[in-house]
Amino acid sequence: MAEKGSVSINAQNIMPVIKKWLYSDKDIFLREIVSNGCDAISKYKLLVSGGEATETEYAVHVVADEEKGTLSIIDNGIGMTADEVRKYIAQVAFSGATEFLERYKPSEGENGGIIGHFGMGFYSAFMVSEQVTIDTLSWQEGAEAVRWTSVDGMEYEMEPSDRTERGTTVTLKLTEENHEFLHLHQLRETLDKYCAFMPIPIFLSETAAPKAEENADEAAAEKKPEQINDTCPLWMRKPSEVTDEEYKDFYHKVFRDYREPLFWIHLNAEYPFNLKGILYFPKLENEFTASEGVIKLFNNQVFVADNIKEVIPEFLMLLKGAIDCPDLPLNVSRSFLQNDGYVKKMAAYITRKVADRLVTEFNTKREDYEKYWNDIHPFVKYGCMRDEKFYDRVKDAILFKKTTGEFATLADLKAKEETIYYTSDEKRQAHLIAQYTAQDKDVFVLETLIDNNFISFLEYSAGENALKFQRVDASTDGLTEGGDTDETARAALEKKFRDALGDNELDIQLASFKSDELPAAITVDEQSRRFSDMSRHFGGGFQMPEKRVLTLNRKHALVDYLLANGEESELSSMICLQIVDLCEMARQPLMAERMVEFLNRSNKLLSLLAQK
Repeated sequence: MAEKGSVSINAQNIMPVIKKWLYSDKDIFLREIVSNGCDAISKYKLLVSGGEATETEYAVHVVADEEKGTLSIIDNGIGMTADEVRKYIAQVAFSGATEFLERYKPSEGENGGIIGHFGMGFYSAFMVSEQVTIDTLSWQEGAEAVRWTSVDGMEYEMEPSDRTERGTTVTLKLTEENHEFLHLHQLRETLDKYCAFMPIPIFLSETAAPKAEENADEAAAEKKPEQINDTCPLWMRKPSEVTDEEYKDFYHKVFRDYREPLFWIHLNAEYPFNLKGILYFPKLENEFTASEGVIKLFNNQVFVADNIKEVIPEFLMLLKGAIDCPDLPLNVSRSFLQNDGYVKKMAAYITRKVADRLVTEFNTKREDYEKYWNDIHPFVKYGCMRDEKFYDRVKDAILFKKTTGEFATLADLKAKEETIYYTSDEKRQAHLIAQYTAQDKDVFVLETLIDNNFISFLEYSAGENALKFQRVDASTDGLTEGGDTDETARAALEKKFRDALGDNELDIQLASFKSDELPAAITVDEQSRRFSDMSRHFGGGFQMPEKRVLTLNRKHALVDYLLANGEESELSSMICLQIVDLCEMARQPLMAERMVEFLNRSNKLLSLLAQK
């Protein structure tokens, strides 16, 4: 018969692991101990609601004493008896919250605002303390106060306490290297990070004697308890009760962004999961600030972490916001989430609400939507490429801006049934844009890094031949009247340019342009250039070669001059070089050395012109 047994854990071996590896940041101990205090009060409030206890004012006090080197967290919650201390404190990973909810849970789906479920948070105190003391008095009539003291979390002493009021005081004797947590500014910063929206009032104060140079009134004001949290954050209120100014003020305060948010989404779901929050669409200064988004995740108003990808789809992290879900299946440290079906449903819900809001803005506030499209389009495009369902929901709200300033939708582009011309740089490619607009052809502005991938995505998603994007410098089809049949002239020009450039890679063609304004144009095949761009940005330094074509305009006077002057000369060589450099500058900036040569050559050509 097989032998069965239980695995035993030696506290002496496990405590160093808990102290070093349980939490990613040591300042998290303050969140855990303050959360325990809030839980104790939440438990007492459940007793009050059940008629078993009397209502009082509730608070958690955080008190620093620099002189003694102690930090105390004091609550007036449910307190503990000696037996409960042995049960909940002396047993690692035994959750008093879980047991309490089994007995007093008010109704299915509710947890009374109680946070802890693993029974591990208290031991985070030993990450920063050389000694931890608990003084506690239970709410139960006739209970006696108890003091629990431990130096290392493995052995403890229990004795009667002189505490006379219901609740618990946890006193941490901080190690020398952690005395930073005795300074009010550090405590205020840490509490603001983790506890700014906890549901119970939290007060911060100090008991250290004032320094000799301090004014007595200033010292007294400093010692006065200061409430550091908002017990009813904006996301806990009904959307109908919140003004636009309140939404904006919350955004400025929480995210420290002086810019106004474009618009926001107030999430308020109670079924099939309890989820509340606010997501903001921030105003962007440029496309690179799109990576600055931050979404804060809360559990019962307690900060868990920023940008947890299991709950927040990656592309939504370009936004800024706060999401609170009491039902999150957190792991023991609350710093990462267990990846399960429940979390995936929640992520899908958030994605759907964001998509629906975008479509609503497009349908009901089209003029405003167009105004801030430049700020939100990187997010929308990235989201479409990352999430097929998101794309299906928002595709009718995707806009494309023309060089004229007007906008077209994706449906408008599909209805064209022709090549869609676009520019990646309105200023640099202005002369090419002018050639297309002169023929009443629309040119769309696609200037950001994401556009290169996005148009490829659209072409693929739309199906074969449904959409075809082409940059204005990718072909001369829209510029020329057709190829020139004079092969002799083309060959002569090719020799002149190759001799001047020393470049055998450049393909040289001759054609009659529809306009005589441009002497030539350099084009790079659309697909070849896209691959080259992707290699440059994501290929770790490797850049695919581009096949460039120089098409000369048979109608231009400079081309006529080069053909008429068959013999090689310094002037004809300079003209060849100048034509090529001007064409290259329309595509991309010249390298420094080449730019110097271009400027020197320009000055020399002007001097020659002035002499005639």
